[in-house]
Formats: sequence, structure tokens, C-alpha cells
Amino acid sequence: MTRDLPDYVCACGRSSAPSAGRWRCDCGGTLDLAPVPLAWNPRAGDHSLWRYRDAIAVPGRELSLGEGMTPLVDAALDGEPGVRLKLEYASPTGSFKDRGAVMLVALARLLGADRLVADSSGNAGTAVAAYAARAGVPAEIFVPAGTSEKKLHQIRGHGARVTVVEGTREDTARAAAGHVEGTGAFYASHVYNPYFYEGTKTYAFELFEQLGGRVPGTVVLPAGNGTLVIGAHLGFAALREAGLADRVPRIVAVQAERCAPVAAAFAAGRAEVAPVAAGPTVAEGIAIAAPARGARILEAVRDTGGAVVTVSEQEVAGSHAALAARGLWVEPTAAVAYAAVRRLGAEGSPYAEGEVVAPLCGSGLKASL
Repeated sequence: MTRDLPDYVCACGRSSAPSAGRWRCDCGGTLDLAPVPLAWNPRAGDHSLWRYRDAIAVPGRELSLGEGMTPLVDAALDGEPGVRLKLEYASPTGSFKDRGAVMLVALARLLGADRLVADSSGNAGTAVAAYAARAGVPAEIFVPAGTSEKKLHQIRGHGARVTVVEGTREDTARAAAGHVEGTGAFYASHVYNPYFYEGTKTYAFELFEQLGGRVPGTVVLPAGNGTLVIGAHLGFAALREAGLADRVPRIVAVQAERCAPVAAAFAAGRAEVAPVAAGPTVAEGIAIAAPARGARILEAVRDTGGAVVTVSEQEVAGSHAALAARGLWVEPTAAVAYAAVRRLGAEGSPYAEGEVVAPLCGSGLKASL
């Protein structure tokens, strides 16, 4: 029997039942999910993220491309003891966004949606397009001008319609939201729909299992809209609250130096994130000048005693080359977290002490320097 879906809740105090047309609160605020205690019962023999189906709010095991349980490998570099890399680019569409996209498409189908709309700089759009194709639901993906042609080709290849928006990533999100309001389509937004984090929280569950029932000292995560930061924090916090883990790892969120609104807010001790004027960066996947959930990213970092750091274009390029020299071919954005790991280690930062894990989030076949 299908269990009830948790309600949407907003900081304003309103709550509402999930529906195909609901993607933000009536007050205009972002939505979260009403908390539900963790049901920890990993299904032996299931090597997708649905092995945690009892801990996921979306019933949808029948929709899967085998996402999840990505490899965890030693960085094996001189001077980097204890550094491990989780190969999220081994996901079916080549990025960690598959974790959340499968949740949104499964939810959309459960709610009876007959078409999907998403906005993305590439990877989330690709993932939504792929899972929509798998579910047999038409999809339209809004992308900013300048999006990698390889990503556009992949989105179109899955049968989704692509709408290119001249302007910023924020302009693209506004165009998609306007289209949703005008058509009644299900907004498969990895930023606004909190069910996306039901997928990204499995990143934490997998690390816990892959490390033999413990959590690392630090997780270093890229942060644009913060979907992996928020999801990982939710997952680790759930493990702590269930008594399975004694703590949540320190979260170090990483931004590109040329587009770092969360880092600026963290350094200033603010609880809210102010928009910035973004400069050009090779880390296009995290070039978000006004993250809608910026305050939630800060909350996750501070709850763990972590930090928000930035990396330069030169550090990203150097780390991209270092990864490639060791057989790991990633897109430039995916080198950001590793660039931060290298910096923290070189500086002797306490965040580099103990076991450190960073994801390699997107395949190098999607974009290149």
C-alpha cells in the first residue's frame, strides 16, 4: 500500500499536501518536508539508491536507471592520506543530479502530472529529461545561453524539448517558473522541490555503509544551489538522530571565487545570502549568483562546525589536470571540491585532518576546459 507523502512546510508556518501544481508556498517562500523519523532498513541485493526505500519519502522503486551506490576510491596522492573520492559521475546520466531527478519524476507520476518543466545549467536538466523519458512523461528543459553543447545534445537525445534563455541562470529559472504558472506543468525543480533532497540525502547513507557503518571527519561538497550540501546534511543528521552515527561530519561547502555569494555571507557572519555580480567561471554548474536556499546552505555548514571556502580558476584547472592524470575525467565544475581538498591539505587546515571525502560530481564527457 502506498504510504502517505509528507506535507510541504514553510518557514512562515503554512503547510500543504503535495500536489502537481505546488512548488512554493503561498507566501512565496521555499518549501521543506515535514520531518519523518529515519526507517533504516537497507535492502540487500539492491544496489541502487532504492535500497533505502524505507527511508525515502517517495514510493517509486519501479522507476530506476540503477542510480546510486557510486564507487568510493582512495585519492592515493602523495601527502593526502585519508582522502577519498566518491565517483558521482558514474551515475546513469553522468552526474549526481540523477539522485534527485529520479525522486522528482517518480513524484510527478505519483501525483498524476502529464508534463514536466525544469531549469538547469545542464546536468539537472539532463537527469530530468532521462527519467522523464523512462517514465514516458514529456519534458521541457530551460537552459541559459552558453550551456555546454554536449549537455544540450544529451537533453535532446532523451526526447525533451530545450528552451534556451538569454541571460543569467536566475533569468532561466524565472522563465521556467513563468512557463509553469502559465501551463500548469509539474515544476521538476531541483532547487524548489524539497523531494529532490530525498535523493541527494542517499549520498550520506551510501558513505555511511561504504565506510563500514561510520561517517568521515569532513565532507567537502560543491555549492551552487546547494542541492548536495542540503541533501547530505539531511542524510547525516537523520543517521545521527536515529542513533546510528554519533555525529554529522563537518561540511565544507565550496564555491568558485568568481561567483561566491554563500562564501561572502559565511565570512560576514550573516544568516541570509545576498545576490552577487557573478564573473565568468569554468565552474558553470555552481555559478549561482542568488541561491534560493542560501540560508539553508549556511545552516547546514554551521550546524556541523564546517566552513564555506572558495577556489580560483587556476586551482580548478590544476585540480582538473591532476585528476585526469590519475584516470579520473571530470567536467570542470566537478574538480571544484577536489581543488578545495588540495588547498585545505596544503594549508594544514583542521578540515583536512582525519578522513576526508569529496565527490566528483559530473563526467568530463559533458564539458571540458
